[in-house]
Order: sequence, then C-alpha cells, then structure tokens
Amino acid sequence: MAIVAGLTAQTALREVVAGVTLIAIAVPLNIGYAQIAGLPPTAGLYALIVPAVLYTLLVSSRQLVASPDAAAAALVASSVGGLAVAGSEDYATMAFAQAIIGGVLFLLASLFKLGFLANFLSKPILIGFVGGLALDILVSQLAKMLGIKIDSGGEFVDKVVGIVTGLGTMNLWSVLISAVAIAVLLLGRRFARAVPWALVVLIAATVLVVTTGLQEHGVAVLGPVEAGPPRLSWPILDLSAWFALVPPAIALTAVTMGEGLLVARSYGEKNGYATKPNRDLLAFGVANVASGATGGFTLGSSTSRTAAMDQAGSRTQLPTLVVAAGTLLLLLFGTALLEPIPSPAIGAIVGVAVLPLLGIGEFRKLWRQDRFEFAVGAACFLVTLFIGAIPGIVVAFVLALINLVRRASAPAIDVLAADDNPRSSLLASAADGTTTAPGVLVIRLAAPLFFANGTVFSDAVTRAVTGARTSGSGVRQIVLDLEAVTDVDVTGAEAFSVLKKWLHAQGVTLAFSRGRPPLLKRMRHLGLLDDETVYPTNRAAIAALTSSFDAS
Repeated sequence: MAIVAGLTAQTALREVVAGVTLIAIAVPLNIGYAQIAGLPPTAGLYALIVPAVLYTLLVSSRQLVASPDAAAAALVASSVGGLAVAGSEDYATMAFAQAIIGGVLFLLASLFKLGFLANFLSKPILIGFVGGLALDILVSQLAKMLGIKIDSGGEFVDKVVGIVTGLGTMNLWSVLISAVAIAVLLLGRRFARAVPWALVVLIAATVLVVTTGLQEHGVAVLGPVEAGPPRLSWPILDLSAWFALVPPAIALTAVTMGEGLLVARSYGEKNGYATKPNRDLLAFGVANVASGATGGFTLGSSTSRTAAMDQAGSRTQLPTLVVAAGTLLLLLFGTALLEPIPSPAIGAIVGVAVLPLLGIGEFRKLWRQDRFEFAVGAACFLVTLFIGAIPGIVVAFVLALINLVRRASAPAIDVLAADDNPRSSLLASAADGTTTAPGVLVIRLAAPLFFANGTVFSDAVTRAVTGARTSGSGVRQIVLDLEAVTDVDVTGAEAFSVLKKWLHAQGVTLAFSRGRPPLLKRMRHLGLLDDETVYPTNRAAIAALTSSFDAS
C-alpha cells in the first residue's frame, strides 16, 4: 500500500511535517480553484477529505498528489458554464455529476487496462493544452488582483476586453495587496522554499483586511463558508444533462490520465519504486466518484504539489491523510477564519501557482529541438485559449494521430546489395554483419507494414530493383528482412500483393528471413506467403542462395 510502503518510525515525523506543509499549500489553492470553477469554496475543500483518503488507499504511486487543479477547474468552468449559470444550484449539481462521470470513465479505463493511453498524449500536446488553460486562468486572477469585476466564465477575449475596459474601476488597495503578495511569493520561492509562503500571505492579508477595514474600501473577500463535514449525496439531473456532460468529462479524464500517469511514472523511476498505471486509474476513478458524491469537483493530478512533497522528502501518501484530517478540522471549527480572506490575495496565490504551467521554457526548448513539435504545441495552445478546452483536447488527439502517421509513413528502409560480378567476392559483409550474395538484394523495413507506409515500401523496393538493373547489376532475388516488422494490416498487405506481382513479372523471386512466428502466421492468413522461401536468418538465406548460384 502506498501509505505504508517505505514508512518507518524514523520517517513518520518527516511525513507528518510534509503533510502540514501540504495543508498550507492545498487549502488556499483549492479555495482559489473552486472559485475558478465557479463553485463555492467548500467544493475545493471537500475534495481533500473523503476522495483523498480513498485515493491513498488504492493508488500505487507513493508520491502523486490527487486534487482539483488549475486545468480541472478551468475545464469545469468552460464546460459547465455553457449549460448553467455559474453560482447557481444547477451549476454545482452539474459539476458534481461531471466528476462522477469522469470517475466512471477512469474505472472503465482501469477495467480494460487502458493505462497505455497515457503515452498517446505527447509532451508538446500537454504543454500546449495546459498552457492555454493556464493563461486563461491568469487573466481571471488578474481581474481579482486589480479589483475589477468580469465574467470569469466568459471567453478569453471577453475577459481581456473586460479588464481593459474596467481599468478605470480598479481598486488601488487590491492592487497593493496583490503586488506585495506576488513579491513575497516569488522571493520566498527563491530564497526560502521550505516556508509555506502561500499560507503566510493568506494570513497576513487577512489580518490586514480585518484590522484596517479594507473591505469597506472595496477590497473583495471570500465571504461566508459553509461549516460542517461533507455529506453524501447524489446529483439529480435529467438524462439529457448527464449526456451533455460526457464530452467534457472525457476531456478531463484524458488530460488527467496523460499528465497523472506520466508524473507518477517519472517520480517512481526517480526514487526507485514501481507504479501500476491501471491501479492508479482505479484510484482516480474511485476518488472522482467520491468527490462528486460528497460535494467536490473533478480531481486531477497536481504536479506542483507532488514536486513540493518530493522536495520535502516525502516518499509515502501519509501527507495526503494529514491534509484530509486537517481540512476536516478546519471545516468543523474554523470556517469563520476563512470568511475575511481577501480575493486579491487568493488571486495572487493562484496566479503564481499556475505561472509555471504556461510552459514558456518548454516552448523555447521545443523551438530549438523540433519545429514541428513546437507547431503541435502552439496549435493546442491557441485552440484551447481562443476556441475552448473541449476543441483543444480534440485538436490535441487529431494532432497526435497526424504526428504518429507522419513518422510511421517514412520508415527506415535499408537496401543491402552485392556486386553481381562472379569474379568478385561471393559474400559481401554489411556494417551490421548481414551478408549479401551476387544478384541478391536484402531489404530491411524497420516498421510495421500498414496503411501509412505500404505504398512507400513498395516504391522503395521497386526503385531498388530498377536502380540495380540500370547500374548493370542483375537482380535474381529479393530477400526481405522481417526482424523489425511486427505487424501487417490489410492495406499494407494489398500494397505488398501488388509488389509481388510486379517482381514476378520482372523475373525476380522473393524470400523472407527473420520473421517472427506470429508475423508469418499473419502473412499467411493475408495470402502473402505462398511458395516463397522463409529463412531463419539473413546469413542462412545468403548461404542457401550462394549454393544455388554455384550449382547453376
């Protein structure tokens, strides 16, 4: 179990201290993320209790922190905001239902062992998608920091226009609180990372507002927070509303799956323990169902909090249990302390937290490494920012397919040939030890033969035969090295059949070597293996060919 794995009497105190640090990080951030999602503060706090406990009992990762995060909050706001008015009862009910749908999707992914799909969302796609959401969030938080009222559930352009046109109404006290908070957070992160500066800023700003009466001068505060523990309930919605929430739930699930499993694997590899992707999907599924059923919203993976726990030396899920206990005590006895928290301070905390998610450094690195990958990330960024989160995830998957097919359609095809002059050396060694005989072309395809490269491969073989004859070399036989070919689809088989007919018309025989039994079985089923010779290795093939040439 991830809670007790690696936990000893010597490390227990360190884990508890890390848990206290996590409380200081999670409480203010989850309040801010709930506001981004258009939900009451309790929606962010409830997600830290029952869902978090169930997650720790099931997850395989010892460090990955599950919690509502910036991306999840933005997706909730953009998707549910189009179906109900933010702040209304229907809006909250839909957000809870969306978490349950996402949980069911996670459970299905775990049941059908779809953890491998996490590898489908490449790094450029995640950078672009999350970066677009982060910039949209920053604009909303900027309005809070300036004391300007805008529609936080509106489109990105509408938010920017609202801020520009509302500059004349900004509150100078809000600007001052935000500026000081940002300075403290950034300088504290640089010079004293161990200090929970978000909590320090929250407490200091709240004391300032309470003692000076700044609320009367236009500084917005959090307001009343419902006291008491989370209660078990079930969202009551029309069937059509449930179906309308499925597409955004799929997007939320895809992003969390892609980011969460990759982060879990990276920390597992870093600290020397194994993770089980499908078990982690089960944990995310149960946690999200529990969140929606106890008044919380969708849980994702928190990369920033996971990194903070790693830096604090935590190697178990015990800090998450400490957070659950601390949050429950806060809701039972301390909600009055949350009411005067100034919104500009919350905006500054959330803004600084999501700043790294913009991916500026990652985009620079992509520009240097691969311009096409940079274009993929930039496209996801722009679509997510200007069109919406759901179109952004659709574009992300389409671009992933295009990138995959683009790379697969240009596989490495090696052509190894020998001089046809009988006076020359009978065997010519290739760089990797593969040998060829006079009149023989050995051709190696380093990819599965499928719809994207079937014609490309046929054209390469045709050019090799034609080129050899043009240069005066006779080609008697083609030997296809199948070592790197793992599969053949129907379209690839059709292209190969056309190639076989062309080779037969040219008087060139065909042989195969180093084919794996499952591949050869597949080729026979597709009618690609008739009377062709199948050799176990290239070297054996050449030896057999040499003997036949000597006899003739």
